[in-house]
Amino acid sequence: MNHQKHSVIRERVGDESVFKVSRITLLDEKHWSYLQRRYHMSPRELQVAKLVCQGLRNNDIARNLHITLGTVKTHIRNIYRRVQVESKIAMLLRFVADAREFYNRYDAIHPIPVADLAKPAKIIPAS
Repeated sequence: MNHQKHSVIRERVGDESVFKVSRITLLDEKHWSYLQRRYHMSPRELQVAKLVCQGLRNNDIARNLHITLGTVKTHIRNIYRRVQVESKIAMLLRFVADAREFYNRYDAIHPIPVADLAKPAKIIPAS
């Protein structure tokens, strides 16, 4: 049975690994700003959450942010506690669901329609 992870493609260039992360973006900066406020994440926790949602492994996150693996694990544990999830995929799914809720909330406010100037308005005579 093949148990490869497909979220990050790893290539070897000399002695270093080069990671190519998928270019698909599920959450934009408005979403991340909303999620940071909703879950009271610190700027560093937000950075970690973004990298987790991009599919990076803990070691790669530590290397990318120049922090220790233990610090990454602590940030992830704190995020899990606030978001009330137990895995990275559950965290991503919660964030995507929250982003959908964010947009639904703002899509519910419809602009006031402007009268169609091509059609004259019907005037109802007063009785």
